[in-house]
Amino acid sequence: MRAGGDPAAVASLRERAAARFAELGLPTTRHEEWRFTNLAPVARIPYRRAGGHLPADAEARLAPHRLPGSVELVFVGGRLAPGLSRIGELPAGLEAGGLAGLLAASADGQLADLGRPTDFAEHAFAALNTALFADGAFVRAAPGAVIDRPVHLLFLGHAEAGAPTAAFPRLLLLAGERSQMTVVERYVGADGESYLTCPVTELVAAPGAVVDHYKLQREGSDAHHLAVFTVETGRGANVTSHSISLGGALVRHDVRARLAGEGGEATLNGLYMVRGRQFVDTHMRVDHAEPHCASHELYKGILNESARAVFNGRIYVHPHAQKTDAKQTNRNLLLSKEALVNTNPQLEIFADDVKCTHGSTVGQLDDDAIFYLRSRGIGEVAARSLLTYAFASDIVERIRVEPVRQELREFLLDWIPHGEVVRDAT
Repeated sequence: MRAGGDPAAVASLRERAAARFAELGLPTTRHEEWRFTNLAPVARIPYRRAGGHLPADAEARLAPHRLPGSVELVFVGGRLAPGLSRIGELPAGLEAGGLAGLLAASADGQLADLGRPTDFAEHAFAALNTALFADGAFVRAAPGAVIDRPVHLLFLGHAEAGAPTAAFPRLLLLAGERSQMTVVERYVGADGESYLTCPVTELVAAPGAVVDHYKLQREGSDAHHLAVFTVETGRGANVTSHSISLGGALVRHDVRARLAGEGGEATLNGLYMVRGRQFVDTHMRVDHAEPHCASHELYKGILNESARAVFNGRIYVHPHAQKTDAKQTNRNLLLSKEALVNTNPQLEIFADDVKCTHGSTVGQLDDDAIFYLRSRGIGEVAARSLLTYAFASDIVERIRVEPVRQELREFLLDWIPHGEVVRDAT
């Protein structure tokens, strides 16, 4: 143990990450992976470390985002808030709690995977989180366990004493061999409060494990969210993840999936809906490191007013990863002439027996589809709203957690122009 209380291995990890961040510094638009993402709005704010202090109205802020029937862990400023959490009796085979407790207990065995799947050598914010995280979530399903309740990890961001704060939560999600579990990772905050959330989530699925994962980002209008999500699948494991990005002023998601066991499968879908001057950037890399693996990615974006979005997706097939089946698609709908998307799907293939496709589209509502609906007695406003709703609902309807799916339906109807027309029609 070091003086700060971390196990020796974690202390060493922190030191290496801090040194690497000092070398890298904040990315700028001169870096290829950041050339469309200007971090000046983040760099100019004098953040201070979040202390985990609870706002007086914490319960009221959390109430709309609770997930009934779940194992619910609440974090404020990146730190576990036991008094706000609703855990109850844990299902058999499930461990769920805060990382800080494991660090204090020097639980080296439980933390063996911490930091292993995530390479911070070339990613500044992964290094920064690794150096600075104080708490976060630990979730583990035992081998063979079927967890029948979703695990809800609810993160509340806010300014403290009127000052901008920065939180660095760490999430370690471990699915044991042949286990099954559902995890909902959610970030919320109030409009008008300046804060930064910089999370790193590591999801490791052992052989034969099945994991259903959701990330919902609905932070405040002045919030910045810079996240790293790493997935690793063992032999025959199956991971499905949906990323929904709705809030925040500047948002960046770095997704890394490694299919590290033969016959593994990863489905990574996403939806981003932005307007005003919101900016959202998704960078994804899927590594096919073993044969007979499958990956499928479908990301959709709806942009209105002067919003901006970036999608950069890369599928990398290693030389011996024969029989790879990979498909990546990015589709974007622009509702105004001022909205802008930069999209760049990529394939790097070093095996000769594979099936890989990729593609992207950027456009406005189809005039022919609008004409078709109008020819059947539907007004132009209703036709545009129905088509916009259908575009997004393709992702929403894939969500298997009913309260989350219903919440997103309602958000979509409130968000799209003249959504009340669709609500009346449906």
